[in-house]
Amino acid sequence: MKIYTKTGDKGMTRLVGGAQVSKDSARVSAYGTLDELNSLVGFIVSQMNDTENTDIKAELAEIQQYLFDCGTDLATPDGIREYRMTKEPTKWLESRIDVYTEIPPQIEEFIIPGGTPIASQLHMARTVARRGERYIVSVAWTAEINSHVLKFVNRLSDYFFAIARVVNYRANCQDVHYQRSGKVFHNGPAK
Repeated sequence: MKIYTKTGDKGMTRLVGGAQVSKDSARVSAYGTLDELNSLVGFIVSQMNDTENTDIKAELAEIQQYLFDCGTDLATPDGIREYRMTKEPTKWLESRIDVYTEIPPQIEEFIIPGGTPIASQLHMARTVARRGERYIVSVAWTAEINSHVLKFVNRLSDYFFAIARVVNYRANCQDVHYQRSGKVFHNGPAK
């Protein structure tokens, strides 16, 4: 079986159901960015050893499955078939964020992304998730999408922030506070 089809040689691609769209459309940019994020998460998992942060490593592997579901839903115009993402993955992320935000010391100001190599990569994943979220919002302005995808990706960036801090904390690596930050965090995330 050949993996190339040559159908994209003129800058077009097909969505689930066969509709043809430009490769630079907001929809393709959205699911393409989630594919990029999924690849970054896979790289992060490959860099984690088998003895530290095993809880986070297992969760990241599960998140890769959800990211594929999100991408599939974004590539599926409304009404073609039932969406894969539901509210449960977002609730699961929220529960994990709640656990992880209680582990390192509370912060009241912005921190500079960095720390250990894994934490630094998790901050990169956070920013790619935010970019993906912006593309998803662009799609939602002009087309019906699965709203659970946007909610999940929004929460996912918060999750990456929380676990980056935990990874640094567990490695005894201090967060670097933004020196000109005022107080910005208030008693945890809104419920």
